[in-house]
Amino acid sequence: MKIADPSLAGLAAARAVLLEPAGLDESHLQRALAEIFEHRVDYADLYFQYTRSEGWSLEEGIVKSGSYSIDQGVGVRAVVGDKTAFAYSDAIGFEPLLEAARATRTIARRGAGTIRLAPGFDAGAGRRLYAGNDPIQTLEAAAKVALLERVEKRARAVDPRVRQVMAGLAAEHDTILVARSDGLIAGDVRPLVRLSVTVIAEQNGRREQGHGGGGGRFALDYFTDEIIDGYVRAAVDAALINLESRPAPAGEMTVVLGPGWPGVLLHEAVGHGLEGDFNRKRSSVFAGRIGERVAAPGVTVIDDGTIERRRGSLNIDDEGNPTQRNVLIEDGVLKGYLQDTLNARLMKTRSTGSGRRESFAHLPMPRMTNTFMLAGGHDPAEIIASIDRGLYAVNFGGGQVDITNGKFVFSASEAYWVENGRIQYPVKGATLIGNGPEALKRVTMIGSDMRLDPGIGVCGKDGQSVPVGVGQPTLRIEGLTVGGTA
Repeated sequence: MKIADPSLAGLAAARAVLLEPAGLDESHLQRALAEIFEHRVDYADLYFQYTRSEGWSLEEGIVKSGSYSIDQGVGVRAVVGDKTAFAYSDAIGFEPLLEAARATRTIARRGAGTIRLAPGFDAGAGRRLYAGNDPIQTLEAAAKVALLERVEKRARAVDPRVRQVMAGLAAEHDTILVARSDGLIAGDVRPLVRLSVTVIAEQNGRREQGHGGGGGRFALDYFTDEIIDGYVRAAVDAALINLESRPAPAGEMTVVLGPGWPGVLLHEAVGHGLEGDFNRKRSSVFAGRIGERVAAPGVTVIDDGTIERRRGSLNIDDEGNPTQRNVLIEDGVLKGYLQDTLNARLMKTRSTGSGRRESFAHLPMPRMTNTFMLAGGHDPAEIIASIDRGLYAVNFGGGQVDITNGKFVFSASEAYWVENGRIQYPVKGATLIGNGPEALKRVTMIGSDMRLDPGIGVCGKDGQSVPVGVGQPTLRIEGLTVGGTA
């Protein structure tokens, strides 16, 4: 029979990879769930995963490292109220599955639970945001090395001040299957690739570095010469600009954030505070504020897991729910939180398709996918020209945020001092210090140039890392504190 529904195609592939080699079928999954429900629990699920990943790195024209790994296993979760029991096995088979299922019954109430005995796939969740082909197989090993060599050659050709080039290539093919006690069974096949380049330039004894790269859910043939040139140019330009940088001024001032990757500040300083678990526990500064104004008029923040081939996108989340386009803040007003199944049930609302986990050995929790602010009506050049004295931050490095109060600290990896509406010179050592919710209220101009990052984001939370996307237009924010070196 030809499978037309893309969601069913993902489920068929997941069955073939995860269940059939172990001699499992849906009846075994139901027996494992029934084992859990011999005691009274509210909910249970099984999460199967098989992941193949490969990485290559090149430095000074030599392949310095290469790696290949296979990870597989099954995680079993049982939930009673707000309590969760979790067990996992890196062996996929009926006996390891039953053993993990029995281990989760420790939190169960006395008495038998009820379970729907005939699982069925929710075809309404069906979509195909990316092809399920294995990106690792799209290039031979020699071609992967040649790709990295091409990156290095092009970077060195841009400018004689380039002294060192480091390039990395990573590819992953992830197959997952979720079976739930409410009867849903769903599968997904997820490709993921990333190409990165770091350049070190030297001038008059001073050395600076720049970074470039990108990726998403597609094959390695995405990295054409044109794409590579864009990554290389970004890395080289950043390094050369930093060679001319001066110490950054300090103090409270107007700050303009560039489009694209600077949206990582929005992700960290605001996005995490809108995740359901922090708000259910009332540890977020946004807790209990739905319907209130939390940002300036014109500020609309979206988390969208349905954008084709983006790094943070998923056909289904790690609980089997379809991902969604979730409006978190609309025209400055808080509209909702990101929810997984557990927190949605406890908060008496619905999942937003935001349940994510690093692997079968981790519990799901509400997480972001692709988080960004929508464009406004101002020309970016107009925004820069409006600055009397202030900072224009184009790119960011690391940062941190306190979810309970929204305070953040972020370092700018590329920034410029602006006076009288003109960019004066690049600066180094600028650190932005502020409060996420307060910064949103101080947005006075929103550019028309909303852009997503090139596909490099990794989000950490409670020890788990997942791929994400960020984005924003050019933004003018008043009264941010800049910790400088001048």
